[in-house]
Amino acid sequence: MTTPVLEIDGPAAPPRDNGELVFAEPWESRAFGLAVTLHDAGSFTWDDFRDHLVARIADWERSHPAGECYSYYRCWLQALESVVQERGLLAAGEVTDRAGELAERPAGHDHEHADDHGHGHGHGH
Repeated sequence: MTTPVLEIDGPAAPPRDNGELVFAEPWESRAFGLAVTLHDAGSFTWDDFRDHLVARIADWERSHPAGECYSYYRCWLQALESVVQERGLLAAGEVTDRAGELAERPAGHDHEHADDHGHGHGHGH
């Protein structure tokens, strides 16, 4: 298993603050984690995913509605959806549906029912 190499510069580079990845919303970190997990499972190469991501960003730059704010992780989800569809892993719309379900979870949900693995997460969120 190889850890994907995230670019520092260029259109595919994720948002960072002082070198650390930045997620504005919980769904963004979940979308990021989903892509890394699928990559680690051998579902696709990182180069392939990055190509899809760059294409989605370019699509947005060419044809976004007036006034729509850029969202790196919206492009990330679209790239993830297209690469898993291309690989035949999921049907059209399933990634977006699953991401929507994740986005609706309250903050801290991922740890509420998990065994305590020594991470020090409390249940009083």
